[in-house]
Amino acid sequence: MIQNKHALMTSKNRWDNPRELWEETAKLWDEASRTPPDLPFFTIHCSFSIFHHKMNLSVSRRRVLTTLGAGVGAAVLPVAPAEAAKKPKSPFTLCLNMSTIMGHKLGFAKELEVASKAGFGSVEIWMNSLQAYLEKGGTLAEAKRMLNDLGLKAENAIGFATWIVDDDTQRGKALDQLKKEMDQLAAIGCVRTAAPPMGANNANAPLLDLKRAAERFRAIVELGQQTGVHPQLELWGQSKNLSRLSEVMYVAAEAGHSATRVLLDVYHLYKGGSSLDSLPLVGKSAIEIFHVNDYPSMARETIVDADRVHIGDGIAPVKAILNTIRNPDRPVVISFEVFNKGYYAQDALTVAKTALERMKAVIL
Repeated sequence: MIQNKHALMTSKNRWDNPRELWEETAKLWDEASRTPPDLPFFTIHCSFSIFHHKMNLSVSRRRVLTTLGAGVGAAVLPVAPAEAAKKPKSPFTLCLNMSTIMGHKLGFAKELEVASKAGFGSVEIWMNSLQAYLEKGGTLAEAKRMLNDLGLKAENAIGFATWIVDDDTQRGKALDQLKKEMDQLAAIGCVRTAAPPMGANNANAPLLDLKRAAERFRAIVELGQQTGVHPQLELWGQSKNLSRLSEVMYVAAEAGHSATRVLLDVYHLYKGGSSLDSLPLVGKSAIEIFHVNDYPSMARETIVDADRVHIGDGIAPVKAILNTIRNPDRPVVISFEVFNKGYYAQDALTVAKTALERMKAVIL
């Protein structure tokens, strides 16, 4: 129990001896740290304020501490949060795209467990995996609880609604599908979903009017505003449409909506032939999540999805790309996405751990 805890406030002669006042204030701080309920913050705050006034100093607490002797005060005086040494925040949030272990056929719950055990705090889920989980009796509430219990955040979902196609009937069904998926994702706390050019991606697909594509993308952006799950316009390097950064950025800009975001990928930028010199033209606010991977020395005309490898096992300029997209205002989610059949033959946890280790190494 602190004795005479108000003495410092009532003993007037102490204001004439700043050193004594400082030492006694320090003692009170020390005692308060051991028995916080016995000494209201009000008392210490008032003591310091009066002391500050009597010294007639219009400087910060840090300056007062330095002037009057850091040796006495620094050891016992708690540092205000604003004055504490700030630990630099990482410019990236590391995430595992479940494509990386989907070939192991673990199912939704086991995929999450592997990601968590590997050390990830964020995941990109696949809608087909979530739907299979629900069809087998799982619920959205259980899925959300599982994510929370495992310390995971679902950053994004991978779905394949054909929102971009010319056929009105097909596109109408796709919007209904997307609305249902968005509602499901909102229920588990996921706030993004990929919007690739599905249905307009194969070699036989017609070339789309990009202005029309922008109108269609705006429609699903507005749907995202209603549901709280925001579509990310995805570049597919192998697609007949939206294979190049210039096409994606035209659609994004022409959509004319402040909530427009794009989803780019190390491999797809190479596969589609986009110049990395154009990447700085993408506004920082447009990229919230970015797919990372590496690729071997292969011609872009012949390289395929399954050729993607762990970061550092290929020739992609991953570090330079990350330096370009980093955002000083908030972390960018970088999600490791590969479809490597060789990895599917390995232990899933080993694959996930390797992915995380390589990601950490490249952002140092």
